[in-house]
Amino acid sequence: MKLSQSGIGTMRVNNLDEMYPVQDILLQSGQLVQYGTGIYGYSNIVMLVKRNLERIIGEELNKAGCIEVQLPTLQPDTMWKKSGRWNKYIDEGVMLTVESDKGTFCMAPTAEEAVVEFAREKLKSYKHIPVTYYQIGEKYRNEIRTRGYLLRGKSFLMMDAYSFDADLDGLDKSYKKVRDAYLRIAERVGLKMIPVVADNGSMGGKKSEEFMFVSPIGEDTILYDEETKTALNTEILEKDNYEQYLKEEYGIEDISKYEKRKAIELGHIFQLGTMYSESMNAKFIDKDGKEKPFYMGCYGIGVSRLLAAIYENSCIKDENGKVVGIALPKELAPYKIQIIPKIENEQKVKQALELYERLNGTAILDDREGISFGAKIKDCKILGTPYMAILGDKVEDGKVELENTKTGEKQVVTIEEVIKLI
Repeated sequence: MKLSQSGIGTMRVNNLDEMYPVQDILLQSGQLVQYGTGIYGYSNIVMLVKRNLERIIGEELNKAGCIEVQLPTLQPDTMWKKSGRWNKYIDEGVMLTVESDKGTFCMAPTAEEAVVEFAREKLKSYKHIPVTYYQIGEKYRNEIRTRGYLLRGKSFLMMDAYSFDADLDGLDKSYKKVRDAYLRIAERVGLKMIPVVADNGSMGGKKSEEFMFVSPIGEDTILYDEETKTALNTEILEKDNYEQYLKEEYGIEDISKYEKRKAIELGHIFQLGTMYSESMNAKFIDKDGKEKPFYMGCYGIGVSRLLAAIYENSCIKDENGKVVGIALPKELAPYKIQIIPKIENEQKVKQALELYERLNGTAILDDREGISFGAKIKDCKILGTPYMAILGDKVEDGKVELENTKTGEKQVVTIEEVIKLI
């Protein structure tokens, strides 16, 4: 990407949000555009980071045998009334609805009803299961209290998956496959996500776990045992039978050593059982020729929330602890390096353009005119590339000053060495 064609001028960021400084950088620099409370548009770089997240999530779910589909986000109220959840969601004010002369619809906050309708005609026999469908797309919830920019919005990107099995044993196996995929996703994106015992809430069903990232900006409070690496949401303690529930479902008998931590919920997985298949009359024919309801699981990852957590975790701080920029993880960064030539030096500009072209779409070239060399270096740390290549008067022809934007480590290397690294 050439910055001269991006519409980006000099980026000045001031008085950053103390809780969410990196997302505030994105907003002030125009990389996030706010259209309303909890509604955002993404610039090229943020969009491509999001796309890399989607790719990683899809790759790991595909390895687990899941099948990608696409379900509608505009859904008729009749589906939700079959499951019995329409009035509940309306009463709670969660649902965004659309009235028309063709009927009443909702903007999907989740897709259990839609996936049951999708699977009903495809999974008629025990021979067709187990199967897990997944999709990545927009969801909509009328959040009364939006919070933390992308962490909690009215419109958000979500991966939601749904498993269909013949019995509880099959559901346990499908649940574990997706759970393991979540842990691999966490490892690849560089965030330590802890599976946390959770309450199913309005989703229904019996067993569930949230995937939490321990962070001071989290709005959830979890109890975590460093020794056993197990955790639970404090909401569980509000259940009348929480001690029995923890023992029977998770094998946790003593929580006296668990300590409170603030955390961000990035994913949630549920064992729904037959709740939705029975309410919506979705059944299959078993080996004995009898009709039986599916045992379902559902699994979600807040992709835009994960994106926000990764950005906040990628901040660059100065020696005083002040947030001054962003250095994205190399696997997620769409552009690995930003090339900054001294515009007044024609030879350096020529070498920079050659390097840019040879890096084949993985670099940003700062070819903007009328902006000082120092301002461009500061801007590089706003856009989040892991590396910065400076072609100034201090380095010989054919060489660049290469800086790791996260650590600040600098070295003078050849253009060929830069190409090899990137």
